[in-house]
Formats: sequence, structure tokens, C-alpha cells
Amino acid sequence: MKIALDAMGGDNAPLVNIEGAREALALYPQIQTIYLVGDEETLKTECEKNNLTDKRAVIVHASQVVEMHESGAKTLRSKRDSSISVAAGLVKDGKADALVSAGNTGAAVAAATLKLRTLKGVERAGIASPMPNEYGICNLLDAGANPEAKPEHLVVYAVMGAMFAKHVYGVENPIVGLMSNGEEDEKGTAFTKQTFELLKDWDEAPFTFKGNVEGGDLFETKLDVVLTDGFTGNIILKTCEATAKAMSKWMKLEFKRSPLRTMGAAMAQGAFKAVKKRSSYEYYGGSPLLGINGVVIISHGGSSSLAMQNAIRGAMEALEQEVNPHIEEALAKLGFS
Repeated sequence: MKIALDAMGGDNAPLVNIEGAREALALYPQIQTIYLVGDEETLKTECEKNNLTDKRAVIVHASQVVEMHESGAKTLRSKRDSSISVAAGLVKDGKADALVSAGNTGAAVAAATLKLRTLKGVERAGIASPMPNEYGICNLLDAGANPEAKPEHLVVYAVMGAMFAKHVYGVENPIVGLMSNGEEDEKGTAFTKQTFELLKDWDEAPFTFKGNVEGGDLFETKLDVVLTDGFTGNIILKTCEATAKAMSKWMKLEFKRSPLRTMGAAMAQGAFKAVKKRSSYEYYGGSPLLGINGVVIISHGGSSSLAMQNAIRGAMEALEQEVNPHIEEALAKLGFS
């Protein structure tokens, strides 16, 4: 398989992208090529510095970068030779099988949508962001691709998320919930109420509809997919990330307040590492952009080299499990076209 990596995308680019590609190539012999897309001279220098000598790493020149602060969709029009645009073009032309980027999310979504288009039956793509809970992984969908979603979009998200949970995580009967401000059927905005009505009596659905769920259910309830619009989903995701960071910082400060606490922290180090691994985005790598006619993994802007390595792994898993054909088949059976 061949991966197009937006090597200039992300807060820590291109260093972490180069390191992540190097580790992925060492771990996964099934990778035929990783295309490192970005400024050729910069990438050559970084590859030399970071000992990336594997011949499967191929540099593809792109003279521009969509910066993290820029408006993604608008900037793509003026930066046609940006690294994200060129990387998406490699997938469009069949030279690469998947796209991975930690760059500007808006630009990644726009480039993928414009160049690769959506799957048949899909009007808007959605980001499925993995959230660890007591029972495994719950995918928050959408986590930022479609801020102004319609109820019909969330119905398609439910099908796509269920297929992803089934074929990547091996969940036989995925459970889907709808994010609201209460579990009662009548709770929610007009948007959530309309979505609820579309899902509640859907006998042909390839999943079990849990009904309305609240924020705490993301972590405490057996759920495989939680539906929401991209605006709300992105706020939830960033709030959870910020809370986890704050808790980690507060715990470190408290442990340093006395030698006894410091000793206790040292004894529990293994448990802390396990919790960190379970909750850190680094170990999940990135989030699939479901509904695109191609495999696209969007990573955290602040990704580390470990996160980029795992994002490449995530792209490989989506390709190996043939997620898109399963989504298309499910949507076709349900009459989406």
C-alpha cells in the first residue's frame, strides 16, 4: 500500500512527520511507499538529519503550505501547490491509496472533498474521532468536518460509523447514540429532535440505536458511535483534550507537594502510563474522514512522531479492512444514492 503524507502539515512539521514515517516504515513492511509531500529541499535536509534513508520514502515537491491559522477552504484556491492539495492529488491520480495529514483540518477536508469527492449516497463527510470509554472505543462523529449538519447527514454518519466500528474494531452489532442535553426522547434542540425521529424506528438500520445520550455517556456507557454536528463535536473533543491535560498537570503538581506523595506516584507509575496510553490521542494517531472516496486520516495539529506513526497505521487498517466498500454496500442496501 502507498501512503501520501502531508509532510508540512502540523504544528511540529516537518520533524514529527519525518520521524513518524521513519518508524512506520520500520514497523510495517507491507508499506510500499510513503510519499513525503512538501518543500523538496526542506524535506531532504530533515530526512538526512533524522536518518530516514529507507528508499520507500519518496519526496514529492509542493511549494506551498496552508498554515494552521488560515481559512482552509479559501486558502486552497490561492495555494494550489500546497502540500495538502498535492497529497490529495496523489490519491486522486491513483499513485497513493491513502492520505494522512496533521495540518489545517479545514484544508484537509476541503482538499479531500474537492479532489476525491464523496462516496455514493454521502452528501457531507464526517470526522470519526475515537474516544476511549469503559467498554472500548466510542467514535464521536462528526468531530469537526461539517459544522452546519442536517439531520439527514447524521443518519448517514450513523451508517458510516457503524460500518467503521464493525470492520475496524470488530463490533458485531454497533450501538449508536445521539448527543443531546438529556436522555429523554423529548430533550434536545430542533436539530437533535429531527434526527431522533429519523433514527428511532428505523428497523433496517445496521446498528442498535441507543437514543439520546449525554456527555458522560461518552466514557461510561457501552456506545460505539455518538452522533453530533461538527460544531458541537469539535467543542466536545477539544474540551475533553484540554480537561485531560489540565488533570495531568494538576496531578503532577500535587504529587510534588511532599516526598510521601512523590514516592506514591513512583509506585503507581505503571498505572499512570497505562491510563495515558489509553487516553492519549498519540496512540490512536488520527481520525478517519468518513464518506470520502478514498482513505483520509486527519491527525491532531500538535501531533508527535508517535501520533504520526499511528496515523499511518490507521490508514493501513482502513485500507486492509476495506471500510469504504462496506460503507457503500450498506448505504446502497438502505436506498441511499
